[in-house]
Amino acid sequence: MPSPDWIPAEEAQARLNVRPQTLYAYVSRGRVSVRPDPGDPRRSLYRAADIAALAERKSRSRKISDVAAGAISWGEPVLASAITTVSGGRLYYRGRDAIRLADTETLESVARLLRGGHGAALKRTDRPPPPAGPDMRTRGYLALALRAAVDPPARGRAPLALAVEAATLLDVLTDAIAGEVGGGAIHNRLALAWGQGPGGPGADLIRRILVLVADHELNASAFAARVAASTGASLAAAALAGLATLSGPRHGGATAAVLKFAAEAAQMGPREAIAGRLTDDRALPGFGHNLYPDGDPRAAALLDRFAPPPELAKLQTAVKAVTGLDPNVDFTLIAASQALRLPPDAPFALFSVARCAGWIAHAIEQGQTDSLIRPRARYVGPEPEPSLP
Repeated sequence: MPSPDWIPAEEAQARLNVRPQTLYAYVSRGRVSVRPDPGDPRRSLYRAADIAALAERKSRSRKISDVAAGAISWGEPVLASAITTVSGGRLYYRGRDAIRLADTETLESVARLLRGGHGAALKRTDRPPPPAGPDMRTRGYLALALRAAVDPPARGRAPLALAVEAATLLDVLTDAIAGEVGGGAIHNRLALAWGQGPGGPGADLIRRILVLVADHELNASAFAARVAASTGASLAAAALAGLATLSGPRHGGATAAVLKFAAEAAQMGPREAIAGRLTDDRALPGFGHNLYPDGDPRAAALLDRFAPPPELAKLQTAVKAVTGLDPNVDFTLIAASQALRLPPDAPFALFSVARCAGWIAHAIEQGQTDSLIRPRARYVGPEPEPSLP
């Protein structure tokens, strides 16, 4: 009978819940000691203490990986940041209520707040004409890509130099969206480019939108920007990473899904469109938000400032009556853009310009930590081949 210090292969495999080849791989790597079975030299015995240590390590690893996997999708906070938080159903930029800031502030002043500046306006550097492109989205990508190709790494540069570059970069993206180099407040420049009188009610609504979507904690595009910044990349490169991530249909591209839902409602009636989606177990884009169970305060604050077009207003009322869900900021961007008769891609353009302020703030903060974001993958592929002797 084998000693309790040594166990047969079948028992070792059972304790580890692995196949024979995996056990052999552990032996070949020196992680498990093996010896011939005195009762049957054709069989092997494995040190029980080594098997127990491996089993404990695997169990601990699973617990850690389960926590990590759960944190990736709307889970527990995993990264320290002093920029933005959602607390009690409200949005705060460095401790200040974003809804209140939207009453008085511009995107430029909020951008300085987000990146930890003292609030004084910075002199921007000269800017070349924006790149040519068939639409706002293309020009935005090109503008950031051109800067990312030539701007120096952010790592090791003085805070004031980064602050000036940050202010200039926000202007560069605005120039690309507007189609020309301009001066003055960003909301007025966009308003003028889109046929709204600068300083008028349309410009004021654009200003409020820019402030309220400037940042939203550790969303997908902010995380992408931080990953890029953690390598020491330039602010432009980090912002480009954010813009690329924003384009997905589950992020800034969600407005396209809202438009499709609105088209269904206009064609068959709001209640019929809602019922069809609920029956098919499909989402109602533009309504509800994981971080705001009682309603998106950004949407509520903006909807107090304008009347949505009639078809969208009917859809909003019907969704509330049937599901109890309130509009989120995606719906509100569509409604505001249509109410102001802005270009079709204005919702994405507004999102891009505003969120660029947040990406830059996250990039600067990540650079200050001097740490690389490099998580490990939980491998679920084929078992690795045994090592050569």
